[in-house]
Amino acid sequence: MTLVRKVARPLLAAMFVKGGYDAFKTPGGRAAKAAPLLERVAGPLGLPKDPELLVRANGLAMAGSGVLLALGRFPRAAATVLAVTLVPTTLAGHPFWEETDPAARKQQQTHFLKNLSMLGGVLLAAVDTEGKPGLVYRAGMATDAAGRAARTGRRQARHLARTARREARIAALQAKDAVS
Repeated sequence: MTLVRKVARPLLAAMFVKGGYDAFKTPGGRAAKAAPLLERVAGPLGLPKDPELLVRANGLAMAGSGVLLALGRFPRAAATVLAVTLVPTTLAGHPFWEETDPAARKQQQTHFLKNLSMLGGVLLAAVDTEGKPGLVYRAGMATDAAGRAARTGRRQARHLARTARREARIAALQAKDAVS
């Protein structure tokens, strides 16, 4: 792991660990803010209709994934979970479009944009392969190698078949000459 990754991952994860821990320990205010959004999406997504439970679960997922990202353990999976948990947190926690007070609206908009920036960071972390080829690339290379092996096998089989026919013709001519 490069020095940049060793430093950047914990820096990115810090807010998630702290925020997730706080949400898990004291979900009260967050649950009240999240309730309207959760009422709309809980039914279609098959989630329980308990805002406090969902805020705690989201907080636990954030804190746990943040720790994993900071430690460099399963960083791509951890970053993906953080991205997924950040979306409802941002929508429920910072709906600046609903604010009527200009100062409060500006503050909520700043926090909303901060969360979007964090989302960008975790999305980059989610696709970071640390310089190693990703699964899609490796699968493509394996497919190419299999295709090359199949073509080579067909070529060798055709060559062996031609050689066998040639040898059979020679053997037949020699047998014919021996008889005559």
